[in-house]
Amino acid sequence: MSEARPLTLLFVDDEPSILSALRRLFRPHGYRILIAESGQAGLDTLASETVDLVISDMRMPEMDGATFLKAVRQKWPGIIRILLTGYADITSTIAAINEGEIYRYIAKPWDDNEIVLVVREALERQRLEAENQRLTELTQQQNDELKALNAGLEQKVAERTAEVRGALGELRKTFMATVQVCAGMVELRAGQAGAQLAGHGRRVAEHARATARRLQLSDNEVQTIMLAGLLHDIGKIGLADELLVRPFNLLTPDHRAQVMKHAVLGQNILMPIEKLRDSALLIRHHHENYDGSGFPDRLAGMAIPIGSRILAVVNDYDALQIGTLAQRPQKPADALTFLLDNRGRRYDPRVVDAFAALLAETQKPPPGEQTLRPLQLKPGQILARELNHSEGFMLLAQGSRLTPEIIQQLIKLEESEQRTYTVHIRQEEKS
Repeated sequence: MSEARPLTLLFVDDEPSILSALRRLFRPHGYRILIAESGQAGLDTLASETVDLVISDMRMPEMDGATFLKAVRQKWPGIIRILLTGYADITSTIAAINEGEIYRYIAKPWDDNEIVLVVREALERQRLEAENQRLTELTQQQNDELKALNAGLEQKVAERTAEVRGALGELRKTFMATVQVCAGMVELRAGQAGAQLAGHGRRVAEHARATARRLQLSDNEVQTIMLAGLLHDIGKIGLADELLVRPFNLLTPDHRAQVMKHAVLGQNILMPIEKLRDSALLIRHHHENYDGSGFPDRLAGMAIPIGSRILAVVNDYDALQIGTLAQRPQKPADALTFLLDNRGRRYDPRVVDAFAALLAETQKPPPGEQTLRPLQLKPGQILARELNHSEGFMLLAQGSRLTPEIIQQLIKLEESEQRTYTVHIRQEEKS
């Protein structure tokens, strides 16, 4: 098997000293380095070489950086584009952002650690998008294979029904597993510093699904909203780690501007997947405010999709409790008070009322259910709710039947982590 192609960077600047400095900085990181001393020389290099990322200076004779990057976007749109610019070049920088659709601009003189991190994150995002495309094509291939299989079933319907249902079930499991992996990327990115993010997407998805059902939306709408809840933060995958966990109201204006782009970026990442296009639209608008003061499109009232209005409520409810929206994490009652205080301004009053009623109901233990510690469990008991690890991932699904081995594993887990796990057990009716 041949080795993977090294990632290639092209540096374009009319000053040889700048090119030498960039080459010395990036070569130890294993990149293949190309240089060009003018915009035209850069275009000539791109015509003959495979390049993953371009860093161009703004001020160059004959062809400036904005013009050069615009040409790169038109001919090689898949190449990541980064601009080096001075503080006096703000007008040209804006032109480069609008016309060249650059990934980032970096002020000169640059910080070595910052520029290396920006390049690394940009290339990682490019890799994730390529992997996303691969998964999309794989899903399409599986769909095509399934259609071809169904075409030949006319004479074997009875004997093959179970097989087809099994294949469809596996396809749905594969799709949902892919969605859950994507949903966890941002939480995994944050590492130990972002432990509070664990399970955020899953909690938002579950609250969103329950609220949508309470509002009597259709099954398709409920499914779309649930998927959007799982993936609503996928656009944050390219942000710096500290921006993932720092409360929004403590961010600088520049950092806020970066974070505010994640809703549109999330939509763009998911749009190639046909099954997620409706969810992608909800993600774009989940930070719109009911009074029109939100972003990115300043929609108001009923112009905001109902799914986005639901996500706005349940997302902020969870974000307030984990400390990513306000300076200090809030208790559930305080988070609910915040929602109620902002109904009609930030949030759709009907959604807030439905969610508040839902919370009031779920705080009461449902009939036919009991809560036990692992040491109190018995083989044969059935889980009434899914059991999640303290870091947010699921340990046991709802409806799982306990075995002696599972019970022992739960006891050992509780002992090793020195954490209390509460298991909700369904009380079966005696015949």
